[in-house]
Amino acid sequence: MKLAIMQPYIFPYIGYFQLIHAVDKFVIYDDVNFINRGWINRNRILVSGKDSLFTIPLKEASQNKLINEIEVNWDSAWKNKWVKTLEQSYKKAPFFQQVMPLVEQTLGQEKQIFSEIIVANLQIINDYLGISTEIVPSSVIYQNTELKAQNRIIDICLQEKATHYINPIGGLELYDKQVFAEKGMLMNFIKSQSVQYPQLKNEFVPWLSILDVLMFNSVEKIHEFLNAYELV
Repeated sequence: MKLAIMQPYIFPYIGYFQLIHAVDKFVIYDDVNFINRGWINRNRILVSGKDSLFTIPLKEASQNKLINEIEVNWDSAWKNKWVKTLEQSYKKAPFFQQVMPLVEQTLGQEKQIFSEIIVANLQIINDYLGISTEIVPSSVIYQNTELKAQNRIIDICLQEKATHYINPIGGLELYDKQVFAEKGMLMNFIKSQSVQYPQLKNEFVPWLSILDVLMFNSVEKIHEFLNAYELV
């Protein structure tokens, strides 16, 4: 059984979905400390042909809180402004009509805990793309917060009886393949290959939010992108 573990990100880039697609079960690591100015509540989209950062406002977010303790600030003025920005930026994109309902579903949730909203958002996008990977939050199952770093990851893998753990390439210096092997598991890092597509008449801007990928590409084309990686 292939397993991956990642912190929750809202509308993350295509590499995040490559990781989800590569495994049988995807654990949302939501009971670790929130990271200020990280990617949990931020990402980039095209605005006037240039990459622009969007941030979903949170209530009293702090690195002293766990991710699953952080609430979202569902301010209607912010939501309306962001939807208008998306509409102005992507209304000429070929799949605008199909993708905006996914945004509206996400913004229309009544949940207050941001990580729960992200889990639902990931499932919404997975359903649209036909990705069947099971998504589970770490906070509701594993009960091992006394463990840290690699030891905790290995414990989750053992609890799930995983035979293959896949991690983003950014963790190359954090995890030791030999330690996983000693526990009876194969361990790899996923390395995304270049993904390019037309963004109207703009010069291509890579690695934007999945929203950009969805707006400009069919589900069939996105499946090609989902497989554009190597395991190292």
